[in-house]
Amino acid sequence: MFLKLVFQNSFLMINPFVDRFNEGGPFMMTLILTCLILSLVFMVIGFRNLKKDPAHSKKMTRLIADVSLLGLVLGFFGSILGMIEAFDAIEGFNDSVNSTMIAGGLKVSFLTILFGCFVFIISRIGILILKGLQKP
Repeated sequence: MFLKLVFQNSFLMINPFVDRFNEGGPFMMTLILTCLILSLVFMVIGFRNLKKDPAHSKKMTRLIADVSLLGLVLGFFGSILGMIEAFDAIEGFNDSVNSTMIAGGLKVSFLTILFGCFVFIISRIGILILKGLQKP
């Protein structure tokens, strides 16, 4: 009974994140999520090779920086595409445009920027820790 209750509570907590992921556009959000996963994998490889092979660890640091920047740029690119789609939809409505429609379109377009910034910040924190542990 307790396990079922814990599972239901965790499912309810995850569900808003899944909803936001789908609202932001599954294609662009999946690309940004791939950047997050790649940066986490490169972080793990960098930490594992910290003492055995410092040169490989420094290479992983550069890869983390590149992938995090790619995630951020993909977020901005997805946002621009989302705004273009929102403005195209608004343009098709002629005179019956209200403020909630505009606000909804802008909210959706900013979700990819938010996720891209999240990927960038998490990756940068990992880079700072990795560089702090590397020997000069």
